[in-house]
Amino acid sequence: MDISELIGPGSVLTGLKAASKEQCLDLLARHAASATGVASDIIAAALKRREALGSTGIGGGIAMPHAPIAGFSAPFGLVACLARPVPFDAVDGEPVDIVCLILTPEGGQGQHLNALACVARRLQRQEVREAIRRARHPQEIHGALCRS
Repeated sequence: MDISELIGPGSVLTGLKAASKEQCLDLLARHAASATGVASDIIAAALKRREALGSTGIGGGIAMPHAPIAGFSAPFGLVACLARPVPFDAVDGEPVDIVCLILTPEGGQGQHLNALACVARRLQRQEVREAIRRARHPQEIHGALCRS
Protein backbone atom coordinates (compact mmCIF):
# COMPACT_ATOMS: atom_id res chain seq x y z
CA MET A 1 0.00 0.00 0.00
CA ASP A 2 1.26 3.47 -0.90
CA ILE A 3 1.00 5.90 2.00
CA SER A 4 -0.02 8.76 -0.33
CA GLU A 5 -3.10 6.72 -1.31
CA LEU A 6 -4.00 6.25 2.35
CA ILE A 7 -3.33 9.81 3.53
CA GLY A 8 -4.09 12.47 0.95
CA PRO A 9 -2.71 16.02 1.06
CA GLY A 10 -6.06 17.24 2.43
CA SER A 11 -5.92 14.77 5.32
CA VAL A 12 -3.31 16.59 7.39
CA LEU A 13 -4.24 18.66 10.44
CA THR A 14 -1.93 21.04 12.27
CA GLY A 15 -2.30 22.61 15.69
CA LEU A 16 -5.15 20.30 16.73
CA LYS A 17 -6.21 21.37 20.22
CA ALA A 18 -7.09 18.42 22.43
CA ALA A 19 -6.84 18.28 26.21
CA SER A 20 -7.18 14.50 26.49
CA LYS A 21 -7.01 11.27 24.52
CA GLU A 22 -10.82 11.09 24.42
CA GLN A 23 -11.13 14.64 23.10
CA CYS A 24 -8.44 13.90 20.52
CA LEU A 25 -10.35 10.84 19.28
CA ASP A 26 -13.59 12.86 19.09
CA LEU A 27 -11.91 15.62 17.07
CA LEU A 28 -10.30 13.12 14.71
CA ALA A 29 -13.66 11.39 14.27
CA ARG A 30 -15.27 14.71 13.30
CA HIS A 31 -12.59 15.45 10.72
CA ALA A 32 -12.80 11.91 9.33
CA ALA A 33 -16.59 12.16 9.17
CA SER A 34 -16.46 15.32 7.08
CA ALA A 35 -13.99 13.65 4.70
CA THR A 36 -15.78 10.29 4.41
CA GLY A 37 -19.47 10.99 4.94
CA VAL A 38 -19.72 8.48 7.80
CA ALA A 39 -21.24 9.91 11.00
CA SER A 40 -18.66 11.11 13.52
CA ASP A 41 -20.37 9.29 16.41
CA ILE A 42 -19.97 5.97 14.58
CA ILE A 43 -16.28 6.63 13.96
CA ALA A 44 -15.67 7.87 17.52
CA ALA A 45 -17.41 4.84 19.03
CA ALA A 46 -15.32 2.45 16.91
CA LEU A 47 -12.09 4.23 17.89
CA LYS A 48 -12.99 4.16 21.59
CA ARG A 49 -13.91 0.46 21.42
CA ARG A 50 -10.51 -0.27 19.91
CA GLU A 51 -8.72 1.95 22.43
CA ALA A 52 -10.46 0.08 25.28
CA LEU A 53 -8.62 -3.07 24.13
CA GLY A 54 -5.25 -1.35 24.63
CA SER A 55 -3.65 1.97 23.87
CA THR A 56 -2.68 2.77 20.30
CA GLY A 57 0.10 5.02 21.61
CA ILE A 58 3.14 3.29 20.09
CA GLY A 59 5.84 5.41 21.73
CA GLY A 60 8.05 8.24 20.62
CA GLY A 61 5.17 10.70 20.86
CA ILE A 62 3.15 8.79 18.23
CA ALA A 63 -0.35 7.30 18.39
CA MET A 64 -2.07 5.31 15.66
CA PRO A 65 -5.75 5.00 16.57
CA HIS A 66 -7.44 2.64 14.14
CA ALA A 67 -10.69 0.80 13.60
CA PRO A 68 -12.73 -1.00 10.97
CA ILE A 69 -15.83 0.96 9.94
CA ALA A 70 -19.01 -0.46 8.38
CA GLY A 71 -19.80 1.25 5.10
CA PHE A 72 -16.21 2.10 4.18
CA SER A 73 -15.14 0.97 0.73
CA ALA A 74 -11.44 1.88 1.00
CA PRO A 75 -8.91 2.63 3.75
CA PHE A 76 -8.76 6.23 4.96
CA GLY A 77 -5.95 7.90 6.87
CA LEU A 78 -5.48 11.24 8.52
CA VAL A 79 -2.45 12.66 10.32
CA ALA A 80 -2.72 15.33 13.01
CA CYS A 81 -0.05 17.31 14.80
CA LEU A 82 -1.36 18.36 18.19
CA ALA A 83 -0.94 21.88 19.53
CA ARG A 84 0.24 20.32 22.82
CA PRO A 85 1.14 16.72 23.63
CA VAL A 86 -1.58 14.75 25.44
CA PRO A 87 -1.32 11.65 27.64
CA PHE A 88 -2.29 8.63 25.53
CA ASP A 89 -1.30 5.69 27.75
CA ALA A 90 1.51 5.02 25.27
CA VAL A 91 3.81 2.04 25.72
CA ASP A 92 6.68 4.34 26.76
CA GLY A 93 4.50 6.50 29.03
CA GLU A 94 5.28 9.62 26.99
CA PRO A 95 2.55 12.00 25.81
CA VAL A 96 1.61 12.06 22.14
CA ASP A 97 1.96 14.95 19.70
CA ILE A 98 1.55 13.15 16.35
CA VAL A 99 -1.58 11.10 15.74
CA CYS A 100 -2.20 9.04 12.64
CA LEU A 101 -5.79 7.86 12.30
CA ILE A 102 -6.45 4.78 10.17
CA LEU A 103 -9.95 3.62 9.26
CA THR A 104 -10.59 0.61 7.05
CA PRO A 105 -13.60 -1.27 5.67
CA GLU A 106 -15.18 -3.71 8.09
CA GLY A 107 -14.10 -7.26 7.26
CA GLY A 108 -10.99 -6.07 5.44
CA GLN A 109 -8.47 -7.41 7.94
CA GLY A 110 -5.71 -7.66 5.33
CA GLN A 111 -6.22 -4.05 4.27
CA HIS A 112 -6.28 -3.00 7.91
CA LEU A 113 -2.96 -4.66 8.70
CA ASN A 114 -1.37 -3.35 5.49
CA ALA A 115 -2.45 0.21 6.28
CA LEU A 116 -1.09 -0.02 9.84
CA ALA A 117 2.21 -1.47 8.64
CA CYS A 118 2.56 1.16 5.91
CA VAL A 119 2.20 4.05 8.37
CA ALA A 120 4.22 2.39 11.15
CA ARG A 121 7.17 1.82 8.79
CA ARG A 122 7.28 5.54 8.03
CA LEU A 123 6.77 6.76 11.57
CA GLN A 124 9.40 4.46 13.07
CA ARG A 125 12.04 6.46 11.18
CA GLN A 126 13.36 9.22 13.42
CA GLU A 127 14.06 11.57 10.51
CA VAL A 128 10.40 11.35 9.43
CA ARG A 129 9.14 12.12 12.94
CA GLU A 130 11.56 15.05 13.25
CA ALA A 131 10.55 16.45 9.84
CA ILE A 132 6.88 16.23 10.80
CA ARG A 133 7.53 18.02 14.09
CA ARG A 134 9.53 20.78 12.36
CA ALA A 135 6.90 21.31 9.66
CA ARG A 136 4.58 24.28 9.95
CA HIS A 137 2.25 23.61 7.03
CA PRO A 138 0.13 20.58 6.10
CA GLN A 139 1.94 20.24 2.76
CA GLU A 140 5.29 19.93 4.56
CA ILE A 141 3.91 17.26 6.88
CA HIS A 142 2.42 15.32 3.98
CA GLY A 143 5.71 15.57 2.10
CA ALA A 144 7.71 14.33 5.09
CA LEU A 145 5.36 11.39 5.54
CA CYS A 146 5.28 10.41 1.86
CA ARG A 147 8.91 10.98 0.93
CA SER A 148 10.86 7.77 0.30
